Amino acid sequence: MIAGFEDKLHCEGVIGDGCGGGRLFYIDADTLYAYDPLTNEKIKLLDSILDANSISKKACIITIECENETIKFDLSKM
Repeated sequence: MIAGFEDKLHCEGVIGDGCGGGRLFYIDADTLYAYDPLTNEKIKLLDSILDANSISKKACIITIECENETIKFDLSKM
């Protein structure tokens, strides 16, 4: 776990597992961000994520489980 992200919903991109390897993906204030620890760059990916319970990443797909829906965000389509 990366210091400073303990209180946010987050997951890490595994290097070699598709898009976003080595980056941290997290939800803060109903917004999905990507954080690159090498450059300290933060990129906003998606707004209006309501009542998120969990976030995970496999290959290029970030899955966000919300109270009333499941959001699948495909990084390869950016």
